[in-house]
Amino acid sequence: MSITEVSTAESRLGSGRRITNDFSIQVATVNGSGSQTANTVLMRAIFQMGIPVSGKNMFPSNIAGLPTWFTIRASKDGYIGRKKELDFRVAMNPETAREDVMKLESGAAALYDEPLKLDGLRSDLHFYPVPFDKLVVPVCPEARLRKLVRNMIYDGVVAQLLGIEMEEVRKALFKQFGARKAKAAELNWNAARTGFEFAAQNLPKKDPFRVERMNATAGKIIIDGNAATALGCLFAGVTVVAWYPITPSSSLVEALIGYLKRYRIDPETGKATFAVVQAEDELASIGMVLGAGWAGARSMTATSGPGISLMSEFAGLGYYAELPGVIVDVQRVGPSTGLPTRTMQGDLLSTALLSHGDTKHPMLMPSSPRECFSMSQDAFDLAERFQTPVFILSDLDLGMNNWMSDPFVYPAEPIQRGKVLTAQDLERLGGFARYKDVDGDGVGYRTLPATPHPAAAYFTRGSGHNEKAGYTEREDDYMNNMDRLAHKLDTLRSYVPAPRVEYREAAQIGVICAGTSRYATEESRDQLRSEYGVETSYMRLKAYPFNHQLSEFIRRHDRVYVIDQNRDAQLLALMRLELDSEEIARLRSVRYYGGLPIDARTITDEIVRQEEL
Repeated sequence: MSITEVSTAESRLGSGRRITNDFSIQVATVNGSGSQTANTVLMRAIFQMGIPVSGKNMFPSNIAGLPTWFTIRASKDGYIGRKKELDFRVAMNPETAREDVMKLESGAAALYDEPLKLDGLRSDLHFYPVPFDKLVVPVCPEARLRKLVRNMIYDGVVAQLLGIEMEEVRKALFKQFGARKAKAAELNWNAARTGFEFAAQNLPKKDPFRVERMNATAGKIIIDGNAATALGCLFAGVTVVAWYPITPSSSLVEALIGYLKRYRIDPETGKATFAVVQAEDELASIGMVLGAGWAGARSMTATSGPGISLMSEFAGLGYYAELPGVIVDVQRVGPSTGLPTRTMQGDLLSTALLSHGDTKHPMLMPSSPRECFSMSQDAFDLAERFQTPVFILSDLDLGMNNWMSDPFVYPAEPIQRGKVLTAQDLERLGGFARYKDVDGDGVGYRTLPATPHPAAAYFTRGSGHNEKAGYTEREDDYMNNMDRLAHKLDTLRSYVPAPRVEYREAAQIGVICAGTSRYATEESRDQLRSEYGVETSYMRLKAYPFNHQLSEFIRRHDRVYVIDQNRDAQLLALMRLELDSEEIARLRSVRYYGGLPIDARTITDEIVRQEEL
């Protein structure tokens, strides 16, 4: 623990200390208890007060009744990554309550169900006992609904203790339920008010945590990455979706289906202008995607690590036959079934090199809902422009959790279909060679089925073809084709989203991250500066293959720390495949692979350890 942390922990016990808009709340309940609504309302009420906020749900992969934790972080400085320290615990699950309380740091607050008698466990916490079962009876006469309604009572208690405006709680609650459930909203609103009034009369404020209205969320939205990706695919013009349900990607396609049904129905005929197929497995789904891409449709699937493994052979066919398609990988802990409700960036290596032989696939790595939206559109353009499968590597943290975001930018550029020959083109040319590099960029020309010209037809083959798509096993044909594919990947480096780079004058240390590691990395840089006086430069990679900026960044620093959310430093390993020995020697690894989103303190502590500060 740093000197700053020690002094903060000690001061949190003092009654005069105020910590405003800078804390995390964790609600511990059980899966299936209806707590998600109460937690979302609490988070949104804070957001509506103009305070930057994020919400992360950690839930079990098994049946209802198992423990679940929802963490809300409020940060006046705009930090929305996971905070390692917990400041305010709402302990509603009897099975985990004691363990949850024992994990808190000194000076934290614990709100709990009174019969649990948790206040005898420690003397260095601020305890708030609440008789939930007694309070809920007069609010909800129907006994079968009480376990759901009682959760809203803790919203009211927390609102009173922290200073959350009840009008904002009411707005958030009625927004959550919508106009169709006005009766349920009113019932829950009464429960929230009951909790607020009980706390005002019976729970004197002891902890230092407060909220005060800010103006830092004006014009912003709250959305999850899966919904944002679905919107991006809609705007990209997707018409064919083939998928097999798998956590944590299922909600992406479910959201997309809703958008398609709303916006892709022909107004004259009432018929759908899209096709969504739930395939029998992931292998079938990517086969359909590539078949639809070959036929000229913008097609996609969404999956996670186990599905990516099953897609291996078809991904290879897409690479060699040069078929466009988009595959969204919402990464989770693996391998195999793994921990499907925990997050990780563990598919980087397997996806980049997916399939057998010398295959390499472009990967886009969004870090925010806004990038999920924009990079989805980039992926479809790249897939058609370069005639290859393109992977979007999200993760559970980004895909399923709540994120504060700027509104999305309406696309201004037209869709890029790439090198597609029309009948008029063929008439002018007289013919074409499907796999010939005419323009020096490694990308051949293609035709779509049913193009009305006798020269339009060709065989679509895997790796065993020549420039004219004819079958061959000749050594020179195979090597020429492989060299062209490698050249195509080099060309693609200039078209994928460029990294974000921030140089600091005289910084000897650089940090590199990708995806959701961004938030912890950016906060860690601030910690290193404020606590240790260490300045760092920063690079966030947005895509693979990497472009020339990676080498330039590394060569400008003595040591470069690469942040990975996996055990084997996969992002670092991908770099080693492309860098020279001098650049590799400057790289250091910082890894976290516990299944939770990486936090800033973990990065800071590891860099401090390696730097011997």
